Amino acid sequence: MQESAPKYTRILLKISGEAFAGKDTGVDVETTALMAEEIAAIARDGISVAVVVGGGNIWRGKLHEEHGMDRATADYMGMLATVINALALQDALERMGVPSRVQTAIAMHEIAEPYIRRRAIRHLEKGRVVIFAAGTGNPYFTTDTTAALRAVEVNAQAVLKATKVDGIYSADPKKVPSATRFTRVTYREVLRLGLEVMDNTALTLCMDNDLPIIVFDMGRLGNIRRVVWGEPIGTIVAKEQEAQTTAGGVR
Repeated sequence: MQESAPKYTRILLKISGEAFAGKDTGVDVETTALMAEEIAAIARDGISVAVVVGGGNIWRGKLHEEHGMDRATADYMGMLATVINALALQDALERMGVPSRVQTAIAMHEIAEPYIRRRAIRHLEKGRVVIFAAGTGNPYFTTDTTAALRAVEVNAQAVLKATKVDGIYSADPKKVPSATRFTRVTYREVLRLGLEVMDNTALTLCMDNDLPIIVFDMGRLGNIRRVVWGEPIGTIVAKEQEAQTTAGGVR
């Protein structure tokens, strides 16, 4: 049963580029609209929502590095891909009557605002969804790191990492059927066990700032709302006194 008040009133939602693609690559308008509906639902309830988007549906720099492309060039191209996804999400939200702003770490004045921390916070205070694009503006940093950094900067209470699985597992559940799902785990355990959550830079930044990470399946309608209202969805990564390492159903 949903609580009368949300557990989190300001969140940073991390959405991968692949989430925009639907069954194909590129940007699928219907899939993007479904994500926007989920975001719009909590924004209308007064939750401050910031979003960081990936760009893997359009460009994956690592694949091109393997063929000799310069790493920095590949990363900059990936940053531009995230801007396309951000604009698509903004369009979907605004068509639903939800005001939103795109802020980019690389200046693109004709289509988006430059990232300015105080302006981003002000937008959130006014009930606008803020979508952060172009990563940190620097090569060699992932959008996971961007999510952790922006979450800390705008005083988000949690990072919600939307995935295609229902949490963090001890191994890839598609390859290891006996893999168990963690319900709660500490940052240090994630690092020690090598669990696939976020890259180590992002994870360490969250750990240093006591910022919980919640990994959940965005494919199920209503899950963002359930997480925001504190329902036990997915896996929570938090500091030691808040999360004892547990596998789903074990303890």
